[in-house]
Amino acid sequence: MIEIGNAPCSWGVEFADDPRNPTWQRVLADCAAAGYRGIELGPIGFMPEDPAVLGDGLAQHGLTLIGGVVFRPFHDPNAWDELQDAAQRTCRALVSHGAKHLVLIDSISARRAPTAGRAAEAEQMGTAEWAAFVQRFREIAKMGTDHGLTVGVHAHAAGFMDFEPELERLLGEVDEDLLKICFDTGHHSYAGFDPVAFMRRHIGRISYMHFKDIDPTVKARAIANRTGFYDATGEGIFCNLGKGDVDFAGVRQVLLEAGFNGWCTVEQDCDPAGPTKPADDARANRDYLSTIEF
Repeated sequence: MIEIGNAPCSWGVEFADDPRNPTWQRVLADCAAAGYRGIELGPIGFMPEDPAVLGDGLAQHGLTLIGGVVFRPFHDPNAWDELQDAAQRTCRALVSHGAKHLVLIDSISARRAPTAGRAAEAEQMGTAEWAAFVQRFREIAKMGTDHGLTVGVHAHAAGFMDFEPELERLLGEVDEDLLKICFDTGHHSYAGFDPVAFMRRHIGRISYMHFKDIDPTVKARAIANRTGFYDATGEGIFCNLGKGDVDFAGVRQVLLEAGFNGWCTVEQDCDPAGPTKPADDARANRDYLSTIEF
């Protein structure tokens, strides 16, 4: 059975200490009111790390904690201590609420930001840097599996794990029992590749889905202007589901044919200080998914 959840990034929560963030209580209330049954943790420190406090909040709104994301600079060896700390805290929080999914994302790099959506122009790591990068993914994935979690790598615009060839290269170098795929439909489109085609090739390794759509007009403008990721987000590159270039009917078909059983989480990144109303978008996205029988 496929279940549909949402995530704090749909309310603009990218960093736990951003003063523009809504409260975690508001996010839980809006999420449940929009018809979702589950939610992600968001950046560690946004939701309470006291299991009793967060457990009460989840129960109040009838929500399941689905998983959590470690969005940190895997590309930066100087950030290793920060990365390990965030991962350990995230694992503890997930286990305390029975969540299943740990998602690993290489965060935005100044070296890659100008070439988001431009695979042919993007700087590539040298052999030694790449090997160390992969090893950091391997070690954090091992941490997650040691906690009993299913770990998935997630490609993300403007990081060093962005484009389809490098994602497939990483998958070929890390054991499948250790690292699966959290597949994000929108980031795959942003990168310039076909989400449904990738899913057909790799559905056996996809353990978790992020549903995101991309406005093709904003994408074309952002790529042409070399717009930064957060500026593109503020311009609305991540539009409501069904309004962009992702073929969600095709996504659904691949999942059904494979007998996919688990969570698909809506993630509509937005500017927390922007003009959008996240609660309205969350409801519109849930309504759209219902129309295609999700």
